[in-house]
Amino acid sequence: MAKPSGPGGNGNTRPENRAENDHRDDELERRRQQLEATLATRRQTAREGEKSAGSNGVTGYGQALKLSSEFIAGIAVGVGLGWIIDRMAGTSPWGLIVFLLLGFGAGVLNVLRSAGMVTDAGIRSPDKRPDEPEKK
Repeated sequence: MAKPSGPGGNGNTRPENRAENDHRDDELERRRQQLEATLATRRQTAREGEKSAGSNGVTGYGQALKLSSEFIAGIAVGVGLGWIIDRMAGTSPWGLIVFLLLGFGAGVLNVLRSAGMVTDAGIRSPDKRPDEPEKK
């Protein structure tokens, strides 16, 4: 049995089959060039996005510090309000517990808003880009 050769993979290298093989080669070359052009444009837009993201001065450590401080601030405010309410109303420790949980929820919501995962209208889907229209 003859081994397949060439892009056609059928092993037909006779002169009468060369036109068909050349057509397949031309088609593969055209598809390869189209793919290279598409990848070049995507790489260029990705580089532009990296430049604009890096130019605002927020590094990974800065973003982490910002998110963690917002989370801790939400919890601290909840604990503070709960403690003050417990002192004034004499409901110790229930105000502290309730407002600690509320502060935790507020901290998580603040982190999600800062990270861009939650908008005013609701939760944003990670696979949907903001410039795409909604499908119905």
